[in-house]
Amino acid sequence: MKRRSLSLPKKTSLQAELLRDKYLYLLVFPGLVYFLVFKYYPMWGLIIAFQDYSPYMGVFQSAWVGLENFIRFFEHPDFLLLFRNTMMISLLSLVFFFPLPILLSLCMNEVQNRYFKRVIQSVVYLPHFLSWVIIAGITFLLLSQSNGIVNMLLQYGGFAKIDFLTNPQYFWGILTGQNIWKDTGWGTIIFLAAMTSIDPQLYEAARIDGASRIRQIWHITLPGIRNVIVILLILRLGHIMDVGFEQVFLMSNGAVAHVADVFETYVYRNGIQQGQFSYTTAVGLFKSVIGLVLVIGANWLAKRFGEEGVY
Repeated sequence: MKRRSLSLPKKTSLQAELLRDKYLYLLVFPGLVYFLVFKYYPMWGLIIAFQDYSPYMGVFQSAWVGLENFIRFFEHPDFLLLFRNTMMISLLSLVFFFPLPILLSLCMNEVQNRYFKRVIQSVVYLPHFLSWVIIAGITFLLLSQSNGIVNMLLQYGGFAKIDFLTNPQYFWGILTGQNIWKDTGWGTIIFLAAMTSIDPQLYEAARIDGASRIRQIWHITLPGIRNVIVILLILRLGHIMDVGFEQVFLMSNGAVAHVADVFETYVYRNGIQQGQFSYTTAVGLFKSVIGLVLVIGANWLAKRFGEEGVY
């Protein structure tokens, strides 16, 4: 009696895999080129953070100064002020803005009328496509002390006008409110897409067991999108040092300078206006290292708690 030999699958060569999945690789190719050209290739310029860079001398002939630019930045009197403003604006956005797309997507997921749901989605997506210049203009029209709509209503109601735009106490709140209004609707896209992957039979079984809509959301919907929430939170922590130059620059003025000055505006003044390229590159590298450490730490912590993480 002949014994049958177990046939192992043949290893596919790299050329065969490329030919088999050529259309998938063509689909990935534009994104890959984008990251190589605009993300990875410029990274070699970080070397000027360790130099006394001169545009006339070039990268390879400029004098090497080691960590001098970093020490100068850490010893600068404005370092703690910049760090405080950046962290406070980011933390306010993280605490108040990050949960809102989740809550809004949960509410939109409960809407049964498809036409009404699409109308609501279009309305809440629209502010994302407005530039910060337009949003700053709308903010001035609403909150201006002289002829802003809010202050006119307050005056009509017998209340005193409030100086929103030049009072430092309101600056961080205004920035957070702008972020909420602009991007809350846009942030629901990923969460709504994640909710479509939840098995509808889970909801049917929950209804049969008498679970209310709140119970279904708490025990089915939220656990179903938990991994997405964790991943987006980890990625958001990587940008905690980036508060957005354009928004802060448009909303800042001399009266709120001590609460509006962040790393981006500091780099703009010293790097673009004063030409201190090496010094401001060191500032940018410092921000990137902080973001990298936060992403690695948050990803490790997420895996410790049993989540998938980013990698």
